[in-house]
Amino acid sequence: MTGAGTDAGAVVGELRAEGDDLDRLVAPLPPGDWRSPTPAPGWTVAHQIAHLLWTDRCALLAVRDADAFRRETEKALAAPHAFVDDGAAEGAALPPAELLDRWRRERAELGRALGQLPRGVRVPWFGPPMSGTAMATARLMETWAHGEDVAEALGVRRAPTVRLRHVAWIGVRTRDFAYVVRGLEPPDAPFRVELDPPSAPDASDGPDASDGGGAVWAYGPEDAAQRVTGPAVDFCRLVTQRVHRDDTALTATGADADRWLDLAQAFAGPPGPGRAPHGRKAAARTGEERP
Repeated sequence: MTGAGTDAGAVVGELRAEGDDLDRLVAPLPPGDWRSPTPAPGWTVAHQIAHLLWTDRCALLAVRDADAFRRETEKALAAPHAFVDDGAAEGAALPPAELLDRWRRERAELGRALGQLPRGVRVPWFGPPMSGTAMATARLMETWAHGEDVAEALGVRRAPTVRLRHVAWIGVRTRDFAYVVRGLEPPDAPFRVELDPPSAPDASDGPDASDGGGAVWAYGPEDAAQRVTGPAVDFCRLVTQRVHRDDTALTATGADADRWLDLAQAFAGPPGPGRAPHGRKAAARTGEERP
């Protein structure tokens, strides 16, 4: 299980690989392209990288000085809908070369700190406290999600990797959080989530996934009445709110599972607005047909 049984060093290594992939995408960009708008309203490519820099810096503070991090949390609670945007805007104002250099140094330092964190130590965060392994998983999730926005802004299609198993795991683990952050009562019934992994030679079973020989990443009791099935990449994009559920191939069985797909949120903080639908399912609701 990522965050419990998986070796922290292994997850940190995959976090590093995820960051390196995004680094290769933005490093060659001319300065003007850093101002390209991304799907997040008001955020450019520079904002996306600046946000990763800001959150990596917050995570490093949480690992090294819990009291100082809690003081930062108090500032965030005082302006819950502005502190994320403010942090991104500050970094986005830097020259692109300086922003990239700072992000590289901060994420490398965070990787070292997480790799050295003693087993059993829990790190404070804007959501529930986490182990070092879970923190690395959360950072991987955010790096991948913001990388999706950058890729879309640049018109680049990224091939999904087996690292998505970490994103899927945290998406499942944050089921109840998605309800609580909206002031709703989480369902009592357990869920079964079965995901088709990316088509890749090394696509193997994910942490805490009883996948029947690598064919499926599966979480929760096999006999659960509430079920979610479909492509892992669609699930990961949904729980990070990079796609509307109508534009996925995910299937929900049971009223609670269906409701969850409308609320799913794998990241800490206030409820996100999600993305507007634009595919065939959305068009069917209005009687339109879209290519």
